[in-house]
Amino acid sequence: MAGTNGAGPARFGPSVSTGIAGLDDILGGGLPQGHMYLLEGESGAGKTTVGMQFLLEGRQRGERTLWISLSEAQRELELIAASHGWSLDGIVVANPASPARELDPEQQYSFFSPGDVELDDIRNAIVAAVEQVRPTRVVFDPFSDIRHLSRDVLRYRRHVLAMRELFTSCGCTALLMQEMTTGAGGDLQAEALAHGYITLQQDSAEYGGQRRRLRVHKMRGIPFRDGYHDFAIRTGGVEVYPRLIAAEHFEPMPTTTLSSEVKALDALVGDGLRRGSSTLLMGPAGVGKSIIATQYAVSAARQGETVAIFIFDETTRSFVDRSQRLGLDMQVLIDSGHVQLRQVDAAEFSAGEFTHMVAQAVADGASMVVIDSLSGYLSAMPEERFLSAHLHELLTFLSHRNVVTILTLAQHGILGAQLTSPLDISYLADTVLLLRYFEAFGQVRRAISVVKKRTGAHEVLVRELQVDAQGLHIGPPLADFEGVLTGNPRFTGVQGDLSRVRT
Repeated sequence: MAGTNGAGPARFGPSVSTGIAGLDDILGGGLPQGHMYLLEGESGAGKTTVGMQFLLEGRQRGERTLWISLSEAQRELELIAASHGWSLDGIVVANPASPARELDPEQQYSFFSPGDVELDDIRNAIVAAVEQVRPTRVVFDPFSDIRHLSRDVLRYRRHVLAMRELFTSCGCTALLMQEMTTGAGGDLQAEALAHGYITLQQDSAEYGGQRRRLRVHKMRGIPFRDGYHDFAIRTGGVEVYPRLIAAEHFEPMPTTTLSSEVKALDALVGDGLRRGSSTLLMGPAGVGKSIIATQYAVSAARQGETVAIFIFDETTRSFVDRSQRLGLDMQVLIDSGHVQLRQVDAAEFSAGEFTHMVAQAVADGASMVVIDSLSGYLSAMPEERFLSAHLHELLTFLSHRNVVTILTLAQHGILGAQLTSPLDISYLADTVLLLRYFEAFGQVRRAISVVKKRTGAHEVLVRELQVDAQGLHIGPPLADFEGVLTGNPRFTGVQGDLSRVRT
């Protein structure tokens, strides 16, 4: 947990679930019971959906619930609920500002200001509804109408205090919903008087779906996870993805390793991949990065491990078909549950949501995670900021959970010394394998070497990598060449030894 607002870690009594697991996690269990909270956001950010989930959670627990609406009729709310597959049966809906009142001649005022009379009428109607229902949960949407009718700050402050006293006296937990206010016109009174303050934000990317995130600005008396947290609106409600804090997940590190079942490959990296380590496979497109990652994944699954594979650059069908053609029976392992294969459309996922997907796979028992590839992940989300920070926290989390992590990163270009990476993350990985194409004797060939390993010994030789229908093979050292890793090799052997290096 990070960030506290209030007197300290002690809670103001018990907490109530918001009905959104991720939000409860951010709040350390839920909202402190019996207080008033302000939920602010732009139109379409998800305020109404959050409010419904809050009341539906209360209904499921047998509590009395009340929705106070100043803008939407009950039928409109029922249509919104139906779009998520919900029913509002058992939730009382009160509309103190029904449009029907505007047609009543007795409601046309000539001496008093309509704002004075209407605000008093609305307040009296709210008090009557609360006293009649005696709810334990209330949603007031939109509360900003009270601010618009109050005319001056002092009067508005008094009404906010009156609402707070009303809800507190009934022991109910209330959510006040209103449109986002910024700058000098911000609703400082409600923010200051509410027990907690949460904002929902949304941004439109140039490509892909909406990016949404929330922030808890204050929550009196409890520790909460501060900062921004991604969320999404799906059919079935709002899903919140708490910001990952790797330090909260730590387990003792074992000394065991996972084998690829290719002895020469294991020897190259130093007797297999250690648990809790991350391995980065770098090289141009098609050089064999995914094949090596798949080899390790299949081998781990055959040994009874659970492997989660997230692919960005190809479909699950082509991934499975390619594996089958290399003698790796991926479909059998998927059917047995040892391999969980997930195709990720990064244009529809935020970085926080993807991190949550990986963390959930680990929570479900995955001991190896393959991300293929980071290039697709990065290119599909060019507007996302702090992707390096996301990856750093994710890799640290996986290390603390003793997960073997394999990442692939495609470099721009095919041959030569001008290969570039879209993002330098080599410093994040524990082990880095560099793969290269090189031309020799009229053939395009592949080379592999380990250029970094944080702990333990590894080979420093450059070896040839070959792929055929029987899988991948690690050849002898390319001792007769120089400059292989630059893509511009020079043969240094004896002319009579050419047959020894030819395939």
